[in-house]
Amino acid sequence: MISSLAQISSNTKIGENVTIEAFSNIHEDVIIGKGTHIHSNVTIYPGTRIGENCEVFPGAVLGAVPQDLKFNNEYTTVEIGNNTVIREGVTIHRGTNDQLKTKIGDNCLLMTYVHIAHDCTIGNNVIIAGYSGLSGHCTVEDFAILEGKVGSQQFMKIGAHSFIAGASLIRKDVPPFVKAAREPITYAGVNSVGLRRRGFSDTDIREIEDIYRILYVMNNNLTKGITQVREEIAPSKIREQILNFIETSDKGIIRGMI
Repeated sequence: MISSLAQISSNTKIGENVTIEAFSNIHEDVIIGKGTHIHSNVTIYPGTRIGENCEVFPGAVLGAVPQDLKFNNEYTTVEIGNNTVIREGVTIHRGTNDQLKTKIGDNCLLMTYVHIAHDCTIGNNVIIAGYSGLSGHCTVEDFAILEGKVGSQQFMKIGAHSFIAGASLIRKDVPPFVKAAREPITYAGVNSVGLRRRGFSDTDIREIEDIYRILYVMNNNLTKGITQVREEIAPSKIREQILNFIETSDKGIIRGMI
């Protein structure tokens, strides 16, 4: 159902069984996938692509130009995957010349008043709770959870299956599978509860715990810790995922508890 009170550009591509409620404003060069529900008072700007079976709640603004002084009106996009829920007041800005797009994956939940800035990449099955904000160029990997009022500076990377406690300020990369909390943000253990919920075996979780025990508890020197992990932990997909994340981190990773 598309309300006659919605303002929709003739250049918008709308899939089957899409609902667009009254007083929403859909600009040109927008694609909305089948089965998606756009509630009232939503604004969707040019360059926005929304997947199938998504739901966008009132007050959301998608595809606005980035808040970046280097932006020169280049053609960029916002791309949102399938089955993603965008709650009230969420803002997602287009990319810049850096990535040319801001991307949200499948099965994500962005709660009220979340802000996703230009050139961010959000993976699949990510939850970002209310009033959290990501500055430009951030990456959030699959299954990460950010509690409410989390703030991140630019260019940060948040690893898969990690859990960020509410009101945390992210100034360093957060490795996969961990819990992070406190101020300044620090390693607070392995996200074992979340991992079990997602089907990780006890053996996998013990391996993750062993790796981070070496990195964060037994060593205060990261280079030494990485060497010890390679010597003492058998090669595996999990080991390589953690070490690759750490070794390719441009900004450095969060510290352990002091």
